Amino acid sequence: MARPDINRLLDKFDSKYTLVIAAAKRARQVNDYFNAIKRHDLVRVRPPQIEAISGKPLSISLEEIAQGKVTYERFVEGIK
Repeated sequence: MARPDINRLLDKFDSKYTLVIAAAKRARQVNDYFNAIKRHDLVRVRPPQIEAISGKPLSISLEEIAQGKVTYERFVEGIK
């Protein structure tokens, strides 16, 4: 069973696709943070916003989404 619950995550987004994209983008940022620590270069990297049980970037990003630490704003070009 996945933690956090997928239904709880889907309540925060309008589609599964949007959830996957948001989680993947945040997981890349978290991964970049861990790589920056190894390089001793923490100039422009946003650290994880939670203490996660698993140190995996995707697990961290999903937990951040579940806790409301990560939000998104839909941008639609050409619509006024």
